[in-house]
Amino acid sequence: MSLEENKALVRKVIEAFNKRNLALLDKLVAPDYIDHYHQLRSLEEFKQFLAMILKAFPDWHEDIEDIIAEGDKVWYRFEATATHTGEYRGHLPSTGRKITLAPTGKKIKPHGVIIYRIINGKIAEAWEVSNLMDIYEPLGIIGYKEFPKDVS
Repeated sequence: MSLEENKALVRKVIEAFNKRNLALLDKLVAPDYIDHYHQLRSLEEFKQFLAMILKAFPDWHEDIEDIIAEGDKVWYRFEATATHTGEYRGHLPSTGRKITLAPTGKKIKPHGVIIYRIINGKIAEAWEVSNLMDIYEPLGIIGYKEFPKDVS
């Protein structure tokens, strides 16, 4: 596939998620998909993870801010918006601790970069770098205190 076709594939995945059409992922993502960040090991696990996100944040919407293709990889920088209106079950990646959070009604605005590797016209592998503070601080899972202004 060309670099432009690879970028179009990534755009289709984001569009399927934004339109809640997870069944379309069967045509876009490899059955043995690996997500290194979320530790997912199949297309089915990926779809279950996305369904969990949509249960907790039914209005989740992701926008591609930048997209770059090179070889068999596509990098994209995203910004998402969502409101926490459903139960969230997840884990704190740095500790592995599982958490369950009742709906808070709070809005979040996560940012990050995802790299997809494409094999035979399907997304086969993913890596992600996100600012979890964009999610966990507004939901009250963790707090952040501003550093003193006169740090020496």
